[in-house]
Amino acid sequence: MNVLLLSMPDSFEHMPSLAIRMPNGGLTSIAGNVDAHHRVAVADLILVQGEVRATITRLVRELNPQVVGLSVMTFQRRTAGRIIELLHALKPDVKVAVGGYDPSLASEAYEGMSVDYLVRGEGEVTFRDLLRAIERGSGFENICGLTYREGNSWKQNPARAPHRLESDEIRLPNRDARVLHGYTLLGRQVDVIETSRGCTYDCSFCSIIEMRGRNFFTYSFDRVLSDIRDARDHGARTLFLVDDNIMLNVKRFEALCEAIIAAGLNGLDYFVQAMTSSIANHGETMAPLMKRAGFRYVFLGIENILEGDLDFLRASAKNSAREDGRSAGNATLKAIEHLHRHGMLVVGGLIVGNPDDTRESIEANLEFARRYVDWPYIQHPTPYPRTPMTKDFRDQGLIENERFEEYDGTTAVVRTRHLSADEVEFLRWKAERWMKTRHIPAVLRHDPWFVLKNGGKMLAHTFRGSSIRSTLKLEDERKAFERYKAIRSAEREYV
Repeated sequence: MNVLLLSMPDSFEHMPSLAIRMPNGGLTSIAGNVDAHHRVAVADLILVQGEVRATITRLVRELNPQVVGLSVMTFQRRTAGRIIELLHALKPDVKVAVGGYDPSLASEAYEGMSVDYLVRGEGEVTFRDLLRAIERGSGFENICGLTYREGNSWKQNPARAPHRLESDEIRLPNRDARVLHGYTLLGRQVDVIETSRGCTYDCSFCSIIEMRGRNFFTYSFDRVLSDIRDARDHGARTLFLVDDNIMLNVKRFEALCEAIIAAGLNGLDYFVQAMTSSIANHGETMAPLMKRAGFRYVFLGIENILEGDLDFLRASAKNSAREDGRSAGNATLKAIEHLHRHGMLVVGGLIVGNPDDTRESIEANLEFARRYVDWPYIQHPTPYPRTPMTKDFRDQGLIENERFEEYDGTTAVVRTRHLSADEVEFLRWKAERWMKTRHIPAVLRHDPWFVLKNGGKMLAHTFRGSSIRSTLKLEDERKAFERYKAIRSAEREYV
């Protein structure tokens, strides 16, 4: 069969497509795990945000797919619905499957769309089995992790247990299946790899636990190194490790760094997500090893610097420093110190706008980001499907916005007990624009051609909505903020 796999064009505010165009690793993994006789094409629509309709039309005509699979996050749900309508207009008999965390956790939202199959949880084996059943015309009821349409009703099969990753059950991604090109991070070709899946913490904002439970499974280093080589051979010079929580096992992560060095793969730039506690408690040995292995950016899950907010986020444990076996307070500053001492850059992940937040508590977090992180990644708590946070917000009546296309993390959709959602977002927006400019010198040293070529466009994106008058304080900044929100709303109209 001909199979077309699509990721949505909707992008995060912190990841403007001019600078960051990441591939969807889940789709290439699915492409690498279907039976060999299928012709599979992967199209990341973030590469063609201004030409989505034309690109899909061309791909459907060229590939004539019998099955189209869509990977969808919550804020991409509306766009996915429009793309599904377009697919059926182009090819009425096409079978449509959706997967990702939003269809997995909010299946009911898709049962009203022209969808045939929902792939819940990890998709590689479920989608492979689904294609086999479509070819046979039977056997759908035996596929774990599948919800499927039968006549006018839906059948939901039992969940599929998370893959343990120890065997060769999950094969390497098929990067050759990509039919669009231009994946970049600050001008350098980028790709994604994973070395593990899962997390054993229970942060209230996270969908991972709801999708797969509290577990942590790992690939062998041989497989990881093969994946790195394959990404490099396809042109990547920067690799983002997309593991849910790679530093749950510190010894394994340090051994991975050593394996990368031993394999001579430390000439690439690596970008990793990390817990503050792991870096703080093991940074003396871990940080220099990371630097030697080629790690350049570390997304640090700071979450918040105030204990009350960390308690609400259920993130205190993973942000705790240890001394002599006892808790020694927040680990963030110590972690940042280790990373900076060894020349790595900190992408600071913080969440502001929690139920008890006041203007002062939000400003405290913004000031911390201003002083200590190299690139701010400040988000607002968002009630994603079936997370503990969502129940808390609903019980407290704090959700102000049910427009799911705005559930992108940087559009405030819940209020605090003291501030409206709009005020929370304004405080972040006003401060964060200027923080981002401080990263220009670091990028200029590493990627001078990219900055010289695109610096003006990046500044225009960062300050869109602003004017000379608002910059000179001759206009109320809230007017600039309202213009920014109108621009952001228009940007979401991809189809």
